[in-house]
Amino acid sequence: MRQPLPPALLLLLLWLGTQGAKALRACGHPRMRNRMVGGQDAMDGEWPWQVSIQRNGSHFCGGSLITEQWVLTAAHCFSNTSETSLYRVLLGARQLLQPGPRAVYAHVRRVESNPLYQGMASSADVALVELEAPVAFTNYILPVCVPDPSVVFEKDMNCWVTGWGSPSEQDRLPNPRILQKLAVPIIDTPKCNLLYSKDAESGFQPRTIQDDMLCAGFAEGKKDACKGDSGGPLVCLVDQSWVQAGVISWGEGCARRNRPGVYIRVTSHHNWIQGIIPELQFQSGRQGGRQRDTQGQQRLGQNSAPCLAAHMVLLAFLMLPAFL
Repeated sequence: MRQPLPPALLLLLLWLGTQGAKALRACGHPRMRNRMVGGQDAMDGEWPWQVSIQRNGSHFCGGSLITEQWVLTAAHCFSNTSETSLYRVLLGARQLLQPGPRAVYAHVRRVESNPLYQGMASSADVALVELEAPVAFTNYILPVCVPDPSVVFEKDMNCWVTGWGSPSEQDRLPNPRILQKLAVPIIDTPKCNLLYSKDAESGFQPRTIQDDMLCAGFAEGKKDACKGDSGGPLVCLVDQSWVQAGVISWGEGCARRNRPGVYIRVTSHHNWIQGIIPELQFQSGRQGGRQRDTQGQQRLGQNSAPCLAAHMVLLAFLMLPAFL
């Protein structure tokens, strides 16, 4: 005759189930470990938050999955946010032509553009896309971490930008249109403003890098995001998690000298994002490339949870036979 499980063991198994569900929802951790202009082909499952936003079946912008039902992208990708029937989002794809059985198409319920956005190359070029229904996370569909304002992305920090955009100002990414990845260093705002003040065309008013903008790339050009990459993510590795530093916004041409890519700082719009997605868990991080002491213990507890869970699972399975 089977003995009933003791309440303590039942609570333990319930807790383990909760921890397992949290692990499945963990952001910024690709399960696949295969490790633009001047970019290179991404590996399968390497950037599982990357999405293709499509209009009438054609890719026009990138984006990043941040929860089961929300995608972060650029406001300039949407001239009319009410025509949601025109749009769909492709998730879990490495290539756009024949994405394969791992990819999923999702319909769009609504688009929320930042109300402060005032046109191309302006501040607040961010938008949130709500999917019609939550997507199931897989090895190829996972969210990126969204930073809170405590995360500081310093100059020269090496980050990655991804997308299906054009390989040059004149060309289109050739079929089968494989996702491209490019490592780019962050450029501090004073230097970026200096670069954009150089070689200005006659009669052209130099653009100013605003407070909510972030530059990344190379002064010499040659490597950059380009047309079709807009709205995609600039991600950096922070405390062993991939965190989205920026949203691809604008640039003068593609990969031109003294014209690095300009991104919208995700941390600058923390309150706006939180207001629309109150359930979103933001990632705290480091300052000056070091952990903040005030948060070190909290992160240690978070990082040790998988090890503790593994030990508890082993203990639970060792105890189960006595009650069966």
